[in-house]
Amino acid sequence: MTQQLESRRKAPKSGKVRSMVVFVHGYGADGDDLLGLADPLAPHLPDTVFYSPNAPQPCANNPFGYQWFPIPWLDGSSHQAAEAGMATSVTLLNAFLDARLAEEGLPPEALALVGFSQGTMMSLHIAPRRDQAIAGVVGFSGRLLKPELLAAEAKVKPPVLLAHGDADQMVPFDDMGKAGEALAAAGFEVYGHVMEGTGHGIAPDGLQIALSFLHDKLPK
Repeated sequence: MTQQLESRRKAPKSGKVRSMVVFVHGYGADGDDLLGLADPLAPHLPDTVFYSPNAPQPCANNPFGYQWFPIPWLDGSSHQAAEAGMATSVTLLNAFLDARLAEEGLPPEALALVGFSQGTMMSLHIAPRRDQAIAGVVGFSGRLLKPELLAAEAKVKPPVLLAHGDADQMVPFDDMGKAGEALAAAGFEVYGHVMEGTGHGIAPDGLQIALSFLHDKLPK
């Protein structure tokens, strides 16, 4: 596969790369949508390099944004198209992670994924199925796809932080609990945080909890 994901890079404040955070954006957005989160995180993670790739497919509902896979109930696509789109994105995102780790000279345990919405779905799908465990996954406002397959398909079990607004009208708040239960039942270390009064977004308290998680799980 010759296609590669496009991404911007924010260098570590210290100038020394000891860890990596990759942001995985939501449906209809792009890498720049989450890259701004590096600004409040970087002073507390001075040795962390940040990447935020664009998903590979133009979004059917937003010609200026991208999607990791089509969503039938939003864009009228077929279930088969959604499955095929996700399979392609899984391959491309895994290749992107492997390439960036190699370029930065880092082991897998120095990598954390921070996803939002559809990006959380991608992150929660990819991380357990990689050959080597990463440092952790932060999943904002998303869900775990195909939870019934997790226990059988998980090769590794990185720690997971789930954060979700209890006023989310796009991805139901209950999906956080469902994901947490499935992850815990499969033997994952799972943390949860409720962003009270928050809709489909990332509240300051959620970002603070994510920072604490990343600071704890990433190598110093």
